[in-house]
Amino acid sequence: MTRSLVLAACFAIFTACNAVQVDDYRKQAPTLKMEDFFQGDLVAFGVVKDFRGRVIRKFTAEILAYWGDGVGTLEEDFEFDDGELERRVWRLHTHSTNNYTGTAGDVVGDGEVTVAGNSAFLDYVLRIPYGDGSIDMRIDDRMYLITPTVLLNESTLRKFGIKVGELLLVIQKQTS
Repeated sequence: MTRSLVLAACFAIFTACNAVQVDDYRKQAPTLKMEDFFQGDLVAFGVVKDFRGRVIRKFTAEILAYWGDGVGTLEEDFEFDDGELERRVWRLHTHSTNNYTGTAGDVVGDGEVTVAGNSAFLDYVLRIPYGDGSIDMRIDDRMYLITPTVLLNESTLRKFGIKVGELLLVIQKQTS
């Protein structure tokens, strides 16, 4: 029993030390500037996966993004393949060139955003309707700017530290 606990602790320490950090992407291009990419009309296409990695839902989203006085607003309107509509409005408060705080109506507390190179990592707790109540999920959201107009976003959903789902989406700036 003791040996198993020691091995589990060593594994946890090893994996924590090797976790990918946003700073690992500081030299990657193109450089993601939140105020530039999240400006104007954007469209997203994505899937929701269960804990096994199976696609269980598809969605599209229209996003209107704008900035003023150091605050970015992202008005996101989702339409899922089962007809469900969902709206989330993010407010991104600028702290420095690479750090933001994100808030939204269904986000518990503040989300922390850190940007480096072509990437942004966002960590937050999302309150999701479930049955007659709701559940809180920890979201590890990672965004990678592929081209100046295309961003790949992958999110891992966890409950009690256990992976329960994933989201994968592509966000594209609409050009006139």
